[in-house]
Amino acid sequence: MASFTILPAPSSLFANKNCLILTPTLASAKGFTVKYSRVSNSPSISLGARSSIQLQTFAAMQEKGTSALNGDLKMKIPHVLTVAGSDSGAGAGIQADLKACAARGVYCSTVITAVTAQNTVGVQGVSNVPEDFVAEQLRSVLSDMQVDVVKTGMLPSVGIVKILCKTLREYPDQALVVDPVMVSTSGDVLAGPSILSVFREELLPMAGIITPNLKETSALLDGIKLETVDDMRSAARLLHNMGPKHVLVKGGDLPDSSDAVDILFDGDNFYELRSPRIKSRNTHGTGCSLASCIAAELAKGYSMLSAVKVAKRYVETALDYSKDIVIGGGPQGPFDHLLRLKSNSRDCQRLQAFNPNDLFLYAVTDSGMNKRWGRSITDAVKAAIEGGATIVQLREKDAETRDFLESARACLKICQSHGVPLLINDRIDIALACNADGVHVGQSDMPVRVARTLLGPEKIIGVSCKTPEQAHQAWVDGADYIGCGGVFPTNTKENNTTVGLEGLKTVCMASKLPVVAIGGIGISNARDVMEIGVPNLKGVAVVSALFDRQCVLTETRKLHTILSEANVSILH
Repeated sequence: MASFTILPAPSSLFANKNCLILTPTLASAKGFTVKYSRVSNSPSISLGARSSIQLQTFAAMQEKGTSALNGDLKMKIPHVLTVAGSDSGAGAGIQADLKACAARGVYCSTVITAVTAQNTVGVQGVSNVPEDFVAEQLRSVLSDMQVDVVKTGMLPSVGIVKILCKTLREYPDQALVVDPVMVSTSGDVLAGPSILSVFREELLPMAGIITPNLKETSALLDGIKLETVDDMRSAARLLHNMGPKHVLVKGGDLPDSSDAVDILFDGDNFYELRSPRIKSRNTHGTGCSLASCIAAELAKGYSMLSAVKVAKRYVETALDYSKDIVIGGGPQGPFDHLLRLKSNSRDCQRLQAFNPNDLFLYAVTDSGMNKRWGRSITDAVKAAIEGGATIVQLREKDAETRDFLESARACLKICQSHGVPLLINDRIDIALACNADGVHVGQSDMPVRVARTLLGPEKIIGVSCKTPEQAHQAWVDGADYIGCGGVFPTNTKENNTTVGLEGLKTVCMASKLPVVAIGGIGISNARDVMEIGVPNLKGVAVVSALFDRQCVLTETRKLHTILSEANVSILH
């Protein structure tokens, strides 16, 4: 049985037509075994007797007639079918779906249900496509192409909804994302009340997820008022009772909220996805784009929660990029899906969105310490991971760029083989060049918002903070976590002001982000740190306690044991 390792592909590969990139989607269905480590960046696919795999990723292009690996191997790319209306202004509808799927690196086919005349001012006219021709479009695509996910948008008549449901029952292998387009972002009504009952009775029970905004949620629930996050939670539960597996209630226009709050409900758990509201006139098509991005990530094989998180971050980043563009004179401009967003065409490099629990035992390397003990950087990283480190930050303050890059690539390979994220300290260029999982920056380094612009929506970004004000700014700027310290005096940084346990607690309580404590932490005081009693303190970051010791493996194991015991104590 042959085995292949799936690695994130550098951007240079996308220009090579003979390059073939493997991702795990649909491998199991084709007789392959997909093996994941805990938070693996590099799952492996083992080829069994049925050696015709559906290989994925739109960027994995081959010249006609060129076989990959062997003559029996076939290529399969993630495929989303969008069933929606056409927007002449190209901000929403089919046009937004196509751009969003292209940005996420998947193929998108279309079934057009209506042709609309609309622009940045509003909707001037709607002409429905004949129902029998909608049915013909559906059959044309589904009978020939291997669609992974069907995403719906504007379904302007009861007959079209019924035809869609009937056809999906005839071709039942696709996941279904339902964006119940009844009211556009600009407030235009796109579907009448007669459609509500068929939505509830036939379409919603087939859905893997539905993504209504507040107005659509209210319409589906007979005009219920939604004014608070608790209202959104209650509404999500009521919608879930109608049959969809997941409900995402979008609260971008929640009254009296400075945040964009979305509620995801899976029948058991609520996930509150909160981010700063982006002030922009260019919001036309956000709902279509979000649903299409969710569909795209599901087509790649990612979990619903991961797909929603990546899609939300993508749309937020695109909106932020597009704040200053001017297209049309009305109040609802389109946003830029493709032209300025640099890294969208990559696959979601991490199999999961950032997991705060990865901060549990955060190893920060120090080249001077490793040299003093006669260790290479790769040996040090490998030992730390084998001892229980859950995330690694590569810090090379004095290294030349070429040497730093070589070290980063070597360490990334080790981290990927163990399913441990690798972050680069300060150097955005190194992180981009080696395709690391992210970066950690200080207050005097590149601002988080600029780093996010360069790295794109999926990468992990952490930032050092000492005050509640800095912690709040980190959240506003789009960081994933903060590192707070130094908690205790340390020799690894000059003139480093300590915050102490009380300062750490104050920052944690003010932070909307997960926190890792750093500075002077080791075996003697790690338990005290973890027991300060704040739920968003997820772990400790250590330098000399691991790398300024004779045996990194032994010291990491000791610290891991102490942290684990502290966690058990906290839970009880």
